[in-house]
Amino acid sequence: MKHICVFCGSSSGRQALYQQAAIDLGTTLARQGIHLVWGGGRVGLMGTIADAVLAEGGQTVGVIPSFMVEREVEHTGSTELIEVDTMHTRKAIMAERADGFIALPGGFGTLDELFEILTWAQLQIHGKPVGLLNVGGYFDPLLQWIDRAEAEGFIRPHHRKLYSVAGDAETLLEQMRQHAAPTEDWVGKVHLEQT
Repeated sequence: MKHICVFCGSSSGRQALYQQAAIDLGTTLARQGIHLVWGGGRVGLMGTIADAVLAEGGQTVGVIPSFMVEREVEHTGSTELIEVDTMHTRKAIMAERADGFIALPGGFGTLDELFEILTWAQLQIHGKPVGLLNVGGYFDPLLQWIDRAEAEGFIRPHHRKLYSVAGDAETLLEQMRQHAAPTEDWVGKVHLEQT
């Protein structure tokens, strides 16, 4: 994993532990020689993680739509900043540039990005690792919903292997390095692994 795409909030949240987790993850990525791919913003956890990577001498690749540049929320210190036309293009480029994906706490946008990338993995469009950095149990309710969806037959048990969960950056990255994409697709047919 040379490039990790991080999905996270454009707000910092109400608890300091979220911002600290973004700092820790950014610092860990830089120290491990992993480049950050992210939404290109300077606000909230987005700005915090980029600042942490850059402060540690790491590299960042921001992908931001023009309307956000017009609102002056782009991170002007990014190593590389790619301006795109739409949110759809942004997500496609972020996915293309990344070798894996991590979700930090966030809101609708974070969940949109996380579930799109999980759906692509489920459909075997990619076989890249996905991780949830479960800071302070933030994702516990989401994981409970996944339990319910599986129990009700909407998520197949083997698709639980599409993602890893950990409470700290180093553990999560190590789990992601051990990732093996399921060979069964969403209808249960066996296919070869894809990357």
